[in-house]
Amino acid sequence: MAKSQQTFNKIEKEKKRLKKREEKKKKKEARKANSNKGVGFDNMIAYVDKYGNLTDTPPNPDDKIEVDVDSIEIGIPKKEDRHEEITENIGKVSFFDTSKGFGFIIDTQTQDKYFVHVSGLIDEIKENDKVTFELERGLKGMNAVKVKKV
Repeated sequence: MAKSQQTFNKIEKEKKRLKKREEKKKKKEARKANSNKGVGFDNMIAYVDKYGNLTDTPPNPDDKIEVDVDSIEIGIPKKEDRHEEITENIGKVSFFDTSKGFGFIIDTQTQDKYFVHVSGLIDEIKENDKVTFELERGLKGMNAVKVKKV
């Protein structure tokens, strides 16, 4: 008579595998028993209150605000629609190189330093002149344009 080919270790592994399968089957049945399937839509719905928080109570209909749909802007407004205030700033020329065609103006109110180029000048300027100017966004920051002597 031949001896069985299964060793003690193989038998133990098979027992563990069957035990895991049984545990998995029990967990699956427990999940099915406790599942929320068949629960109505009313139990699953969530509302947003006036502060933006999720809540399970519906909002008060008296607190509704009517919004004009045409007043909602989606995207960035066109440049001509934007109203930018153009204010003339007063400053002092701290440095200006006529050969290179650029310099810097210090604003007297904010003490900020702005770049100025010859193309942005209305009058000729030199160092320590008091000037009025407008600001324009450039590649590396704000630039002084329409620079006039005071």
